[in-house]
Amino acid sequence: MKKERILSGIRATSKLHIGNYLGALKQFVEIQNNGEAQCYFFIADLHALTTPFEPKELRKHTLEVVAEYIAAGLDPKKSVIFLQNQVHEHSELAWVFECITPLGELERMTQFKDKAQQHKTNINAGLLCYPALMSADILLYKPNKVPVGDDQTQHIELSRIIARKFNKQFGQVFPEPKNYLLKPLRIMSLADPTKKMSKSDPKSCLFIDDEPNTIREKIKKAVTATDGTGKSAGAENLLGLLAHFGSHAHIEHFNDMQQMGTLKFSELKEALATDIAEHFAEFREKKKELLARPEYLAEVLGEGARKAREVARETLREVKEKIGLL
Repeated sequence: MKKERILSGIRATSKLHIGNYLGALKQFVEIQNNGEAQCYFFIADLHALTTPFEPKELRKHTLEVVAEYIAAGLDPKKSVIFLQNQVHEHSELAWVFECITPLGELERMTQFKDKAQQHKTNINAGLLCYPALMSADILLYKPNKVPVGDDQTQHIELSRIIARKFNKQFGQVFPEPKNYLLKPLRIMSLADPTKKMSKSDPKSCLFIDDEPNTIREKIKKAVTATDGTGKSAGAENLLGLLAHFGSHAHIEHFNDMQQMGTLKFSELKEALATDIAEHFAEFREKKKELLARPEYLAEVLGEGARKAREVARETLREVKEKIGLL
């Protein structure tokens, strides 16, 4: 039987944090390793252009995300790993979609409103139109499922709307993709546990390559409760992280303390920092090794782009034929 096709990507705006890891990257590796699907994972470097950026930083962050993909367990022999900008069909199909997508569909997107509010001096056309590019990213590969976070559900729905509209107007080309959430997670900020952890606030964000001392300092300053009940949002956030990264002994010990109302946050923070640092120890070393071999990363991306183009080229050929382009 023909394997299902799975596709997803992450923006190249900074290093990845533990929310990205638990909510996306770890799940990408699980999907890859179960061997039931053809996996395409890309770095969304074109999407990174929609918000303020520095060219040198963009290049640096792009290579870091590639290294983090591989260091976390994505295998170029099992998955197609590539850069969005190196497969020009993404941009070509995006233009076609922009021309058939009503302006109102783009203006209603929640993330456009949020980012326009965050970047009031840089509300550019790309920021408005990037959901059409995201739809092109997805539909080029005709995936059965798209593993993304719950904050991207609206974009998946738009890609379904665009696929439906194109098929009705020009003839069947695109399947309607489904959102594939294995384990929806929202990892909260260490400084404000009512908000999602974000790269934009690095002091309250745990990056997966943070050194042990950095992890310890950030967790030490994390917001918690003033008593041992462990019922505050901050305490629940730390206990949630412990459930993902803690040793069995630590999880059992601190859950018991919480139940008895004797939770000591200084002890919890120290244990959590140690467990997270140990969890990513091998990852940190692997990432350093990969970044020291940029020629290998370039080779992986080149081969990934070649494989991605084989699929993307055929889809775009179908699209051009349907809409009358020579």
